[in-house]
Amino acid sequence: MPAYFSDASLKFLKDLARHNEREWFNANKARYESHVREPFRRLLADLQPALTEQSEHYRADPRTVGGSLFRIHRDTRFSNNKAPYKTWQGARLFHERSRNVEAPGYYIHLQPGNCFVAAGIWHPGADSLRRIRHFILDNPGAWTRVTGDSSFRRRYALDDSEMLTRMPRGFPPEFGHAEDLRRKNFVAVRNIDDATMTGPRLRAVLEKDLAGLAPLIDYLCAALDLDF
Repeated sequence: MPAYFSDASLKFLKDLARHNEREWFNANKARYESHVREPFRRLLADLQPALTEQSEHYRADPRTVGGSLFRIHRDTRFSNNKAPYKTWQGARLFHERSRNVEAPGYYIHLQPGNCFVAAGIWHPGADSLRRIRHFILDNPGAWTRVTGDSSFRRRYALDDSEMLTRMPRGFPPEFGHAEDLRRKNFVAVRNIDDATMTGPRLRAVLEKDLAGLAPLIDYLCAALDLDF
């Protein structure tokens, strides 16, 4: 399989981190297009068949507008950090209904020394969070089969960066998955080293992750009454 990203992709993002200015970016925009955005678009198009094998309701959309790729431009309106550009490139593989309702998704992140693939739902709204917690309470066996599977646990880590200090109100403190009910995010993550991200095996690796993370997405879709 061909490589998508290269050392030039990572070097551009490193240089952007040092020169996060509009004048520099405009002078180097061709590097961004050639080494970051266009390879990512090709990767997304090539991943769609494998994604469809997992779920016909998910999209890896290579369009430059309205597709899977996040914009490189930062929204600085409400931030003290006025740097105009992100120093990473990310893409979400989204549910077909995600523009209308909150839905779990897959995510691919390109950043020197911090590349990763993830899946789940990040910072869900209050209603979605309540529904997921109640679904785990009502379906603990299925949750155990997803997150307790040995191959899943070897490959992925559940994000625990934001947790409640105690059980959410109205949930039994003696529940076997109490720690999971204290989560604010329901996301599984796997780091990818730079050599893999810039190598010829990337597509095969990510296709394996789409399959490996599918049970978590399926479970969260069920919790939110979404087709998978």
